[in-house]
Parts: sequence; C-alpha cells; structure tokens
Amino acid sequence: MKILMIEDDLAIGQALLSVFQDEGHTAVWLRLAADAGARVQAEHFDAVILDLGLPDGDGGDLLGRLREADVRVPVLIISARDSLQERIRGFNLGADDYLIKPFEIPELLVRLRAIVRRSLGAQDEQLWTAGDLVLDEGRMTVTRAGTPVPLSKTEYTLLLTLMKQVNRVLTRAELERRALPHSEGQTQTLDVHIFNLRRKIGDCAIRTVRGVGYMVQSDA
Repeated sequence: MKILMIEDDLAIGQALLSVFQDEGHTAVWLRLAADAGARVQAEHFDAVILDLGLPDGDGGDLLGRLREADVRVPVLIISARDSLQERIRGFNLGADDYLIKPFEIPELLVRLRAIVRRSLGAQDEQLWTAGDLVLDEGRMTVTRAGTPVPLSKTEYTLLLTLMKQVNRVLTRAELERRALPHSEGQTQTLDVHIFNLRRKIGDCAIRTVRGVGYMVQSDA
C-alpha cells in the first residue's frame, strides 16, 4: 500500500513511518494541512491517516474539503478527541474509520487494511460491509457471518441506504426520503422497519443516535 500520513507529532510520525516500512508499505509523512491538500489530489494513495489537531488548521476541515473535491481515498482519523460528537463529526465529514489515541499499532494496521478492503470491494464488487454483515448490491443479497438473511424489499433498501453511509448518522428525514418515499404521514413506519431489521441482522448492527437518527457502524 501507499499511505499518506498527515500527523504533526514527531514521535507518532516516526514510529508509524518505521512500522509501515517494516510492513513493506510506502509511506509519505506530512505535518501540515497546507502541504497535504494538493499532494493527496495530485498522487494516488491507497489510504490516508489523518490527525485532527494540525499546527496550521483542523484535520476535519481538510477532510471536508477533500470530499467536496470528490477525493474518495479511504481516510482513517487518529485523534485524542474521544467524544461521541467528535467521532460523529469525523464520520460525517467523510472519514472511513476513527481511532482514538493512544492506540495499539496492530489495531491501526487491521483498521487500515479494513478500510482499504471496503473501498476496493465497494468499487469493484458493489460489496458493502460492516463487521460480518455483508450486503452484495449486485446480487441484492445480505449475509451475516456467511449466513443468508432474507429481507423484504423495503428492509433491503433501508439497510443499503445505511450501509452506503457506514459510520455516518442518517437523520429520520433522510432515511424516509431515500428508503421510504411513500410513507408520508406514517410516523411509525421507519421505527417498524428498523425494529424488523434489527431482529433479522442483530440488535447491535443499527445504532440509534438519540434525537438525530440511525447509523450502521463499521464494526457492527
């Protein structure tokens, strides 16, 4: 893999650079947001590791600009900001995963491989994954730990909508507009479908964000 690291901490940067070289990867290390924007758009990278607290700006703002420019490279945020609000913000800006500092190197490597694999799967095979939950959009099938999960057409559409935005909170209005376009005035319809989906794919697969909506997490 060719990895771009955007991290200003010298100790973390040097440690990761050494690890990636030992793993046989090519790594480019930058410490400023200003240097990273043009670089990531000009070169091909398999993944980006992004710190949020950079000397010349917020890493989240950089990520938002990249996504607005349609840069689709998988991004793993590493940050000491551990609140739920910060993590949700990171995913909503377009992060593929979020790892809280301090972290263990083996976990970072696993998460990095996972976001790259998901990216390739989504592009080449129309596979959407969250933990052991796999949705094959091409075949319109869903499996959990390799076992087929029969869903109704509406349940499938709702799950697909959530998994295409894995780790991003979708509001009730967004879900109703995208997956339940004919449910106007039926305030309980979405709740019923979410209940049925959870019963079939597991209670923990779909997370409720109180007062906002629902999300599927990458480690469902």
